[in-house]
Amino acid sequence: MWNLRPDAIAVWKNPVVRERLSWYYKVMNDDMPAKFIICKKIHVDYDKDADLKELWKIHDEKSKVFNEFLEAVKDGKIDIEKIPDASPNFLDLKVDIAYRILESCEFCERKCGVNRAKGEVGVCGVKWPNVHSYFHHYGEEAPLVPSGTIFYGGCNFKCVFCQNHDISQEYPNDGEVVDAKKLASIQEELRLTGARNINHVGGDPTPNLHVILESFKYLNVNVPQLWNSNMYCSVETMKLLREVIDIWLPDLKYGNDRCAERLSLVKNYWSVVTRNIKWAHDWSDIIIRHLVLPNHLECCTKPVLKWIAENCPRALVNIMEQYRPLFKVLKYPEKYKDIARRPTIEEMEEAYKYARDLGIVYEPVS
Repeated sequence: MWNLRPDAIAVWKNPVVRERLSWYYKVMNDDMPAKFIICKKIHVDYDKDADLKELWKIHDEKSKVFNEFLEAVKDGKIDIEKIPDASPNFLDLKVDIAYRILESCEFCERKCGVNRAKGEVGVCGVKWPNVHSYFHHYGEEAPLVPSGTIFYGGCNFKCVFCQNHDISQEYPNDGEVVDAKKLASIQEELRLTGARNINHVGGDPTPNLHVILESFKYLNVNVPQLWNSNMYCSVETMKLLREVIDIWLPDLKYGNDRCAERLSLVKNYWSVVTRNIKWAHDWSDIIIRHLVLPNHLECCTKPVLKWIAENCPRALVNIMEQYRPLFKVLKYPEKYKDIARRPTIEEMEEAYKYARDLGIVYEPVS
């Protein structure tokens, strides 16, 4: 399989990549347990019927225990294979909190508040968790290939240039409806057939948080969990993900709220997404993606790269030239004149030079 992407092997000879993705690399090679496995070892005594505020209090206390447990695992002081799963455990608590939030959904910062447990639909368009496809993805960043990619339906963004608009916006519920056990079996199949990671994407994975978390209860193989998202998550979602995601793959699309509202129909983009990406960077390994839009170097690309350099110094950055005028931009080019073409070579070279001048490491993953 590796002859399809020889750089997927060569990239690990780069000492900067090895250092910045050290945790992911160890889990990928089964030298360390994925974080969701550690969560299963931490006993939590709680009443499932307690109010949500009380559950969060217990969660935050156990988050500190997780930190101590994780450090002991990294230092070789704990052999995770010798510790049985606790019951109930930290993962069980996360699942129960997620399903409680689902009753008045606030998984993302739109905070629709609909009762998705009863099938009500918010802006994301997701009625029930569903998977449109899953496979070994060879087009991702070199350290991730082959990536066990799961495409979920629905998205909390409405990007006018979305390349996956069919599953994200037009037909979000036309995939295979999955429960937690089915989703766990998909992940197991991907890992056992050679996937380096499980890549939760879409659309966006955020609307499917509850079933993703629950699937880890039934997942019995060690595999790094990757969150591939627009990162318009709520604080609550980020807290639930913190102890189960081994590597983050966020998008940082826009350098201001104005462009985000016009092209993705979201408000308060900059403060929400930079908050979440900063947390992800501080918590674990991360590769940040930035898609260069034509005519948006000054308003988006340069502010994004400057922010990354100042706030996420450990991040690897994929500066992407893959933009194409698709979906609504293709249909209504006069309405979106600024992005109705591909970025030029000159624009990409300017973006790369700006990144180099800032000391950003982008070459191994771009």
